[in-house]
Amino acid sequence: MKLIDGKKIAETIRQEIAGEVKRITGAGGKVPHLAAILVGDDPASETYVNNKAKACKEVGFDSSTYRFPADVQQEELLEAVDFINRDPEIDGLIVQLPLPSHIDNQKVIQQILPEKDVDGFHPVNVGRMTIGLPSYVSATPHGIMELIMRSGIQTRGRHCVVLGRSNIVGKPMSLLMARNEEPGNATVTVCHSKTQNLKEITSAADILIVAIGQPEFVTADMVKEGAVVIDVGIHRVPSAKTKSGFRLIGDVRFDEVAQKASRITPVPGGVGPMTIVSLLLNTLKASKKEIY
Repeated sequence: MKLIDGKKIAETIRQEIAGEVKRITGAGGKVPHLAAILVGDDPASETYVNNKAKACKEVGFDSSTYRFPADVQQEELLEAVDFINRDPEIDGLIVQLPLPSHIDNQKVIQQILPEKDVDGFHPVNVGRMTIGLPSYVSATPHGIMELIMRSGIQTRGRHCVVLGRSNIVGKPMSLLMARNEEPGNATVTVCHSKTQNLKEITSAADILIVAIGQPEFVTADMVKEGAVVIDVGIHRVPSAKTKSGFRLIGDVRFDEVAQKASRITPVPGGVGPMTIVSLLLNTLKASKKEIY
């Protein structure tokens, strides 16, 4: 078994981005700028947005955060998106999800200009990705593809099972793995909560990508000997062995599955570190007008 070190790969990509920013600005070009909209005071969302701002600073980006109270009206939020859309200094915009229940997530996402949608959630970007046109791909699938490519994992002709069908991870992941590119060219099966004979399907996978959202759902008897296992899940559970009183686990029962897998991502330190760095890559592309 060999660990797929997302933390190390993410650091390498950050260094590459920082070097590119230095070259751009050294030639008189514009500093990439990422804006984030944050609604309410959810601690997890606050931490995530702060981490994005920190990551921007580390690679030489500018960043802005637009904060709104939890009771903000939808129209005010849409106006804020329009304001950022019109600002030529801002290259990329993300809206931290989830939004409060009185806000229509999709309406806000669709208000973002596709060329500034570095989260890759706008229907135009999703559609372009689906038919193979250049697009912004959402951060987690984008990060997984980077992990696969930079780890030298062969995907051509292999059977890939994606466990989960969410719009953010499962669906785009299945499309990316099946596309006629490298990495890609896999034969893809998508499984979900209604799939019958699940164990038979997952245990036939050469590459198993798990985004089911259930702690330690995948056990050793669900995994083929020598498979590559990508664990997208992250869950905080109580632990008497840590100072914080909790520990992080994934959707895969790591200790037992690692004994059968040829390659596996740890939690934490696998897919997680790639999420923000993928957002940075998309913002760099936006600043260079590589997609639109």
